[in-house]
Amino acid sequence: YLGPGNGPDVRLLVTGGAGFIGANFVHRALADGHEVTVYDALTYAGNLTNLAGLDDRADYRFVHADVRDGETLVAAMRGHQAVVHFAAESHVDRSIADPARFVSTNCEGTATVCRAALKVGLDRVLHVSTDEVYGSIDVGSFAESDALAPSSPYSASKAASDLIALSYHRTHGLPVVVTRSTNNYGRFQFPEKVSPLFTTKLLRGEQSPLYGDGQNVRDWCHVYDNCDAVDLVLREGEVGGIYNIGSGNELTNRELTVRLLELCGAGEDRIRLVEDRPGHDRRYSVDTTRIRALGWDPVRDVEAGLAETVAWYRDHPEWWEPLLLGDGGVS
Repeated sequence: YLGPGNGPDVRLLVTGGAGFIGANFVHRALADGHEVTVYDALTYAGNLTNLAGLDDRADYRFVHADVRDGETLVAAMRGHQAVVHFAAESHVDRSIADPARFVSTNCEGTATVCRAALKVGLDRVLHVSTDEVYGSIDVGSFAESDALAPSSPYSASKAASDLIALSYHRTHGLPVVVTRSTNNYGRFQFPEKVSPLFTTKLLRGEQSPLYGDGQNVRDWCHVYDNCDAVDLVLREGEVGGIYNIGSGNELTNRELTVRLLELCGAGEDRIRLVEDRPGHDRRYSVDTTRIRALGWDPVRDVEAGLAETVAWYRDHPEWWEPLLLGDGGVS
């Protein structure tokens, strides 16, 4: 149990801490007084620019390594109280093209994190997952106790990694907690996901490639709200427990696209309908009763949050333009 108010006494290892949600969490954790070690392989979605300005801090260090490297992971983990495990392959389209990479990183990587945490004797292992493990739901919302029915190799690998982490709790008593968040948006998101992809294309004068009829529904949670929830579960979540995280901001993909068009000063003629993704889930929705019972509520309005996010990408072309030319570029 990592009680509230521990502040600088909490030493965190954050896997995937150079990625989108991980980097935002790292900045939050340091601002709260935690000591943080980022452990990241720096694949295409990991970006040291997300951690700019931290190198000179005494309460921060960076380890460049893969979560499947058990020996290095154990060495890095020693001296910490908890690990927050963000490291994962996370793009559905890529998982359809190369599922083995997702199984290896997400499943083997999570098992390695759990083995290392057990060996070191950590007080808490927080495994970060996704609402996509439940699959699609036409009406209502999934509770944490509902069956998993993933549709893509990505979501299947995350569902498996959830079960791997939870099995370490049940078999070995490892103090595991799991979070499952809806779609996030905000700064530092690699421009392959819909929000930054469409935003950067519109800022470059291009069209937004909208899948199918654009009526797929997602719940949009600001990355800061998700990080608040992750921190709360880290400190106060029940060991062995699962916590859904969602803001209740349901939008169809077309509605999201129209909002981004407006924020970028573009018209609907900039929408380009493309062939739908195979196995594309129609609607995601999770019941957040359990996380709200801990005292969490999302505080970022989706309209203001999207405007703030588009403004960040507009003001930081030096961050995203180089990414379009490297591995996984979206040009």
